Amino acid sequence: MLDRMQAGKVPAKHHIAFRDESGKLLFEECLTREGFDGPYTIAYHLREPHAHRRAEVEGGFRIPSAVASRRLARRLFRSQDLPRAGGSPSSARIPLLFNEDLAIYVLFPDRADEHYFSNGDADDLYYIHQGGGLLRTVLGDLRFQAKDYVLVPKGILHRFIPDPGVPQYWLSVELYGGLHLPRQFRNETGQLRMDAPYSHRDFRRPEFVGPMDEGIRTLLVKRSNAFHGFVFEQSPLDVVGWDGTVYPWAFPILNFQPRVGLVHLPPTWHGTFAARGALICSFVPRMVDFHPEAIPCPYPHASVDCDEFLFYCDGNFTSRRGVGPGAISLHPAGVPHGPHPGAYEGSIGQRETPELAVMIDTFKPLRVTEEALSIEDPEYHESFIP
Repeated sequence: MLDRMQAGKVPAKHHIAFRDESGKLLFEECLTREGFDGPYTIAYHLREPHAHRRAEVEGGFRIPSAVASRRLARRLFRSQDLPRAGGSPSSARIPLLFNEDLAIYVLFPDRADEHYFSNGDADDLYYIHQGGGLLRTVLGDLRFQAKDYVLVPKGILHRFIPDPGVPQYWLSVELYGGLHLPRQFRNETGQLRMDAPYSHRDFRRPEFVGPMDEGIRTLLVKRSNAFHGFVFEQSPLDVVGWDGTVYPWAFPILNFQPRVGLVHLPPTWHGTFAARGALICSFVPRMVDFHPEAIPCPYPHASVDCDEFLFYCDGNFTSRRGVGPGAISLHPAGVPHGPHPGAYEGSIGQRETPELAVMIDTFKPLRVTEEALSIEDPEYHESFIP
């Protein structure tokens, strides 16, 4: 979580009687993490937030399913070649890769969510490759745009409203163990350190709206990889105020402050967000190594403890030919990988790189879905041979 914020009206202390102007008692809702020991937010509702009935609600996305065991190989998937099936954000995810800690999807939503949605399995992190819109939550509204990361914490009631008439292309990651900022970026009070690669100012928080009624009464909840429907009698967006550290936020990837060294720095220096079993990195345009004999191009390496996922967003990728925006590489642990022939030597003397990419290193092997295999480049593994 990021830091504490307060919006709207809250009482002097939590867990005490809080009434509106007419004297009506308001209902406190605690959104907690790690049981009751971790970060939390407390919201105050006009009505009981738990007053809903079970119902049949259509929706939900495809749950990742692995193909039969395949030979170990470096792989390239061209997500830009997937059919633009559209749909609402809560139903449009196309599963590509997954393990016990996370699942990775792409989606091309073309309309707003018709139901409210709550993921009871995971924090949802999105990277908005193309498009933009509004994330409407029980805690307020959050605008987002292309090149933003957007976090929706586990269990937050919300719906997405993509900007109409704008092509949407999002990367989505379910993080079953939650997402947090790397602990080394914080000082002993929890504030982001001055030498962290971003500051609190770089994050956009939700804007509090107050009670509203969109006419939507249905809620879809994902839990244990199944979808469950509920219906409210009245609008669930009836919060008059809240405070805490559990809330959605947006972070523009270009606000990440890259580090530069005398010689090439390892990918961990690009670490942006941490999760159970994974590190999420941002490769942004930057100056490169400044030793007079530095080789800026990444060196060949064998990450024997990690699988490496890389989503190419924009710019020139000095280490690889034949990739473009939307391409996804998967370099599994145990198989060395590195720059394409000629790139290593050719990078000497370069002073900057315009690349933009999202990388995820995972400690558990990533499994491949049928959807990913349908867009795989079969020649990729051999492309490393001079």
